[in-house]
Amino acid sequence: MILESAAVGPFFKNGFVAGCENTRKAVFIDPGDEVEQLLAFIESAKLDVTHILLTHAHVDHVSGVAEAKRALGVPICLHQDDLFLYQNAVRSGMMFGLTVEEPPPVDVFYEGEGPIAFGDYRVRVVHTPGHCPGGVCLAISKDGDTSAPHLFVGDTLFAGSIGRTDLPGGNYDTLLKSITEQLFAFPDESIVYSGHGPETTIGREKKTNPFVLEYFAGRRV
Repeated sequence: MILESAAVGPFFKNGFVAGCENTRKAVFIDPGDEVEQLLAFIESAKLDVTHILLTHAHVDHVSGVAEAKRALGVPICLHQDDLFLYQNAVRSGMMFGLTVEEPPPVDVFYEGEGPIAFGDYRVRVVHTPGHCPGGVCLAISKDGDTSAPHLFVGDTLFAGSIGRTDLPGGNYDTLLKSITEQLFAFPDESIVYSGHGPETTIGREKKTNPFVLEYFAGRRV
């Protein structure tokens, strides 16, 4: 799979482009302030983007959606439960002293797990609320490949940490349930691409993530 990521200030949020090496079809995941860098990569790699896929709708994950939509003209996909956050992106940006362009209307709300296709690859959509009501994991696998999928988890799970739950719609118990029951159902070798920071694996987070270990310890008491 072709994979490119970028992150810029002030949020240093990871945006991703995932592409099919055979067909050059691709998806753009969470276009934020790094949108220009990733659009340049799409052009230089001669990729044909089919969808803009959002893991959730906090402002740092949608601040580049308008520019990406203008450049690519493809459907924007989001979970229905995060629409209220998406529609408040401009106001949320103002709270940080930032000017955010109003994102265009959502074209498609995720229905179940999909899948969404791009070339030889399929995106399975798994609802993982907790950081926000409409958070999802985008699990990408190649047709016929039984190896562990690539997981784009937004801000649900980080290397050694978890997403914050003190924003509107956040819930700590719901988040830990999403992590331990949804994400941890994937193979240990699955690579986790988070919205901030470095990549990790499901197996590593099961063994070392302090929030997860504390959660499991509490359940055993």
